[in-house]
Amino acid sequence: MDTSSAGIQEPFDLIRLSLNERVFVKLRGDRELTGVLHAYDGHMNLIMSAVEETIMVVEPVEGAPHSQGSVNYVKRKMEMLFVRGDGVILVSPPSRT
Repeated sequence: MDTSSAGIQEPFDLIRLSLNERVFVKLRGDRELTGVLHAYDGHMNLIMSAVEETIMVVEPVEGAPHSQGSVNYVKRKMEMLFVRGDGVILVSPPSRT
């Protein structure tokens, strides 16, 4: 893909092109978000709407080694969300095919 023709020359250009689009955001603490990106800044603070948050919760299984456990996913929906940039690991724009 020739990124220069799409107007992408710096990492934040990809975020700018994803404004008002549904994005996937991975956060610290085994949390993931999908929602519409409305604003961002140089610290990766994000404002999103129509957000679905998925949290991975590992519950220990009695008698199993400490590294093994039952994995459950907890989901919740939020109308609007401010995401603090220091927790952002990854922002994935919508697929452009």
